[in-house]
Amino acid sequence: MNELNDKLLQDALSLPSHLRTILIDKLIESLNVPINEEIDELWAKEAEKRVAEINSGKVKAISGEEVFKEIQSRFKK
Repeated sequence: MNELNDKLLQDALSLPSHLRTILIDKLIESLNVPINEEIDELWAKEAEKRVAEINSGKVKAISGEEVFKEIQSRFKK
């Protein structure tokens, strides 16, 4: 990458996470990728269901670090 691209990337990475999310959405939107609203709606419902399960205590959240340790231990066998 050239200096301008490096600067742009560094500026984007230095944004707060909520602004990076907005930027990502806008960049993906600019690619003119076909949007399937039905699938998006199903994923949104699934995400809401999972958050509710975590909040209610029905499901225990596991950190990404724990998940990767478990995967590594399975492959060491």
